[in-house]
Amino acid sequence: MKAAVIVFPGLNRDRDMVGALTKISGEAPATVWHQETDLPQTDLIVIPGGFSYGDYLRCGAIAARSPIMDRVRERAAQGVKVLGVCNGFQILIEAGLLPGALMRNQSLRFVCREVKLEVVNAETPFTRGYKPGETFRCPVAHHDGNYFADAATLDRMSGEGQIAFRYAEGTNPNGSINDIAGIFNEQKNVLGLMPHPENLIEAAHGGEDGRALFASLLDHAA
Repeated sequence: MKAAVIVFPGLNRDRDMVGALTKISGEAPATVWHQETDLPQTDLIVIPGGFSYGDYLRCGAIAARSPIMDRVRERAAQGVKVLGVCNGFQILIEAGLLPGALMRNQSLRFVCREVKLEVVNAETPFTRGYKPGETFRCPVAHHDGNYFADAATLDRMSGEGQIAFRYAEGTNPNGSINDIAGIFNEQKNVLGLMPHPENLIEAAHGGEDGRALFASLLDHAA
């Protein structure tokens, strides 16, 4: 699987994502600086987590206006898979690639702990490695992960299978509406989620619960 990881100033999970993709696919992804104006041809584009531009203004608002995001939007429109994790999720929303908004955690505190995720839609290239309704562990580390969308948008998303993951068993760490932890675009080729599956893919992490997401993408690209 050929992948590219977009790097913005202030990100701190790009190396984690590069490591995860390399270990699972056996091929190191390309890393692309945000000021670049071109992307290599890939099966997957990833925007990892961290604090792009120090989270000034709204989280992800400045990064979403970087030159490389024009190419990301073009590739997404062509059907290329795009994954945004944590700050990457925020950037995808700010770039108009996903609906809704991500607000401050309900507690107004940074949250760093393990949660449980429920798989809502297991019929996409990102999620076929899981079973519908399956729950798995995943770490979170964010201050602005409180997902919100208006009622009409939520109804449409639910009806069209755009809810990817929910926080399960009372583990919602941020007050996200309907316990939403991750969402798709309408075409299901763009996924944004707040938890960090790349940080739970091997025994050294304490488990492999997040590995199936990347393995699903690898199988789809094969």
